[in-house]
Amino acid sequence: MAAIWRFALVGAAVVFFSSMAAAEIYSAGGLQIGNPWARATPKGATVGAGYLTITNKGTQPDRLIGGSAAPATRFEVHTTVTENGVARMRPVTGLEIKPGETVELAPGGMHVMFMGLKQPLQQGQTVKGTLVFEKAGTVAIEFTVQGIGAPAGGHKH
Repeated sequence: MAAIWRFALVGAAVVFFSSMAAAEIYSAGGLQIGNPWARATPKGATVGAGYLTITNKGTQPDRLIGGSAAPATRFEVHTTVTENGVARMRPVTGLEIKPGETVELAPGGMHVMFMGLKQPLQQGQTVKGTLVFEKAGTVAIEFTVQGIGAPAGGHKH
């Protein structure tokens, strides 16, 4: 019986610490970057997508102007626009985050694209990357890779 309890406690600790990692918060200047995640990609895919939130707790606006992801040759910020019933992605040149504002990059809306993937993104791995802001500078982050069908937000509750 004691072994079962120990097993249950270890399992609970793994779940607890895994959820803490998924809720990572990064800071730069007045900006907070929360929950960076990406969806796994199928074998042979050359593009992937990343999602996160950016909150400006400062008094000045800032702009996301670029970034990188280790397995990709290019990193772009995109928005999804629906025209005549067809959803299309469009690159965005600089994403402004106003003071007091939270910008959510999520499936079906704004997101980052990892282009020229050198290998697939696999569920459970983390992908090292950077975000480059006009004022706050470069911030090192890690995207947690969720399953291909992960729901918006990338959380598994």
